Amino acid sequence: MKDKDIKAMADRAYELGYEYEKTYRGCAQCIVAAVQDTLNIRNDDLFKAVTGCSGGGGSLCDAGCGAYVGGITLLSLLWGRERDNFADPDNVRARTSVLVRKLHARFTEEYGTVICRDIHMKLFGRFFYMADPDEAEKFDAAGAHSTVCPEVVGKAAKWVTEIILTENLLPEN
Repeated sequence: MKDKDIKAMADRAYELGYEYEKTYRGCAQCIVAAVQDTLNIRNDDLFKAVTGCSGGGGSLCDAGCGAYVGGITLLSLLWGRERDNFADPDNVRARTSVLVRKLHARFTEEYGTVICRDIHMKLFGRFFYMADPDEAEKFDAAGAHSTVCPEVVGKAAKWVTEIILTENLLPEN
């Protein structure tokens, strides 16, 4: 695939990720949907499986950013160890780890971290405990779902799409 085509698809993933997060919320599902829709690789089970990953897991913010976790999940789906090959003699897990480290590098370059709470600190100057309704309201009032989180999801969707396309991870049909 040509670089300009990769860029166009990555830009499309960014747009969809931004819009999905702004409209529907749920960073993990929004990145999954954006990348799936961009690359025409819809998988409803994967979409459903990342439901609880948003907001650093259960909106507790103390784990990986949902957009990061959703990205890992997409990369693992396309290049991960199969259950029927649990022993992994070809060491697929190692290649998957290399792919995840590429996404990790993009997050840490941009935000200094992959942890939801710490991304809050970088982007808002404070942490919001989103499991508390008052804190969730303050989070939203600070622009979380109008611009901030849509930007994070959009960028993550772009980065994951770039990784998938440059590493030729799409199944051949």
